[in-house]
Amino acid sequence: MSNLDRQATLTVCGGRGFVVAEPVRELLSPRHVRLGESTEVRRLLPNLGRRMVGAWAFVDHYGPDDIADEPGMQVPPHPHMGLQTVSWLHEGEVLHRDSTGSLQTIRPRELGLMTSGRAISHSEESPKRHARLLHGAQLWVALPDAHRHVEPHFQHHADLPQVTAPGLTATVILGELDGAASPGTTYTPLVGADLALAAGTETSLPLHPDFEYAVLAMSGEAHVDGVPVLPGSMLYLGCGRTELPLRTTSDAGLMLLGGEPFEEEIVMWWNFVGRTDEEIREAREDWMASDRFGEVKGYDGDRLPAPEVPAAQLKARGRVR
Repeated sequence: MSNLDRQATLTVCGGRGFVVAEPVRELLSPRHVRLGESTEVRRLLPNLGRRMVGAWAFVDHYGPDDIADEPGMQVPPHPHMGLQTVSWLHEGEVLHRDSTGSLQTIRPRELGLMTSGRAISHSEESPKRHARLLHGAQLWVALPDAHRHVEPHFQHHADLPQVTAPGLTATVILGELDGAASPGTTYTPLVGADLALAAGTETSLPLHPDFEYAVLAMSGEAHVDGVPVLPGSMLYLGCGRTELPLRTTSDAGLMLLGGEPFEEEIVMWWNFVGRTDEEIREAREDWMASDRFGEVKGYDGDRLPAPEVPAAQLKARGRVR
């Protein structure tokens, strides 16, 4: 999924200076952003008070949207570099196309994982004949410097491992949870898991004390370490935890995100993750005037133009160290 913000701002993320080294309960409110004609997303990362959670650098939650008489998601071809995109659905379908030639329909609780590496472009759209409801999350994982120029590639995994307990089914999207490991490729120690909880559940999940964590609420109402978390909000939990208490009064859906704190400082702008302003400017120019990001074949429409990078902002930032 793209950041379609035409007033995109340059954001410096990462570095241990942003990490809370102890358990906290920091409730993050979303920013509402239009994505095309019929989709509005709730953006939780980057947030005014929180930039990253481990290597997780971008989190959008959308739906449930009634798109029975709407085109649904329609995101034209756009570029990415220096990151992985994670597509995760609870309802509906999304058709993914990219410049490596991938063409894949992603369905609920299937992993669509695109590694941009040095450069890729892709589009996302609801199929012409689609389900009534669309509900899901789009997330980005920042690639560490040693791997951010890898060859771009796409992975689709329909069968993912699960961890179960009374009233809880945890599907491991990326990384490892309680001994269950996702087949998705990762480049830093992290975890992403979808938690389906039945009404009246009271349980806990084992956590890694060296990871920082957050929980995104997808549906229902759950209490996470005693804090009520409503759909479209996210609770940042800090580090130093060995378990996470969960309690529900209704059926609820959550996403657990975590990982080792991302030590490198990164520069994120529009759909790019780099290390310097110069890299970002070059990527923007390459998208507009070269074939670096390849071509998305089969999409019916024009590709997405890049917004302007504010020159004053670039000059003020200089090189990020």
